[in-house]
Amino acid sequence: MATYRATSEWTLEAGGDFPKGRYSRGHSLVFGSGVEVPGTASHHVVGNKWSVEDAVDPEEMLVGAINTCHMLSFLHIAREAGFVVTRYRDEAEGVMTKRDDGEMWVSRVVLRPEITYQGRQPTPAERDEMHEKAHHVCFIANSVKTEIVVEEKVAA
Repeated sequence: MATYRATSEWTLEAGGDFPKGRYSRGHSLVFGSGVEVPGTASHHVVGNKWSVEDAVDPEEMLVGAINTCHMLSFLHIAREAGFVVTRYRDEAEGVMTKRDDGEMWVSRVVLRPEITYQGRQPTPAERDEMHEKAHHVCFIANSVKTEIVVEEKVAA
């Protein structure tokens, strides 16, 4: 088993009015690997005035985690199936909606991988099977309730 760590730190900036909700949502997020990422609340949630430009919000990180996990799982599955992948690019998109109780959640993530192979190309059935296997072994997909859909763009 493994343990993963992330440390977030936020400090009220001078001039912020916490009781009135008038404060920057900018913060730092340091991962166990030592990588530091500037974080913020989504401008969709708190507006541009309180979010921070050039920072990543939690919803983007979730979409990125799902996207990356599927990619890494797919590359492993494709290699085991005897395919040689030379490029994998995915413009994933997450959608936030309201639940029946009124709370917001990232209800759906659509993965749109565009994959280039060297040599033998997989059939549509083989591609679908590899994506399905990748979905089932992806640790992140196994950890979320979000619907995850794969719409592979097939290169011409």
